[in-house]
Amino acid sequence: MTNNLKEINDVQKIIDEILSLIDEAETKFNKARNWGFFDILGGGFITDLFKHSNLDSASDIMNKINYLLKDLQRELNEVVTPTDFSMNTNTFASFADFIFDGVLADAYMQSKIMSSLKELKNLRSTLLNLKSKLSSLSSNYYK
Repeated sequence: MTNNLKEINDVQKIIDEILSLIDEAETKFNKARNWGFFDILGGGFITDLFKHSNLDSASDIMNKINYLLKDLQRELNEVVTPTDFSMNTNTFASFADFIFDGVLADAYMQSKIMSSLKELKNLRSTLLNLKSKLSSLSSNYYK
C-alpha cells in the first residue's frame, strides 16, 4: 500500500512540474502572440525577432513538457496521456515570416500560436483532472 502511495506522489510531482512549465510556455506564447498582432499591423524585422525569440523559448519549454509527459506515461503505465505537444511551425514558415514579412505569413504564425495556446489549455485540463483522480485515490489509502 505504501508503495502505491509513493507512486501516486511521484506522478503528482511530475504533474506539478508539467503544470509549472505550462505556465511558462503560455507566458512565452502570449508574448509571441502580442508581438504577432503588432507584426500584422506592420511591425517589421525587429518585431519578428522578438516574436521568434519568444517562440524559440516556448519551443524549448514544450520539449521539456514532452520529456516529462513521457516520464508521466511510464509512471502511469496503463493510463493513456497525450505525449506530443509542440508548436508545429516548420522552418519554412519561420523563414517566410522573416523574409516575406507580409500579412499572410504573419497571420499563419498567429494561427500556430493560437493553436499551441489551445493545446496547452487542453493539456492543463487533462492534467488537473488526472491529479484530482490521483488525490482521491491516495485519500482512499488513508481510510
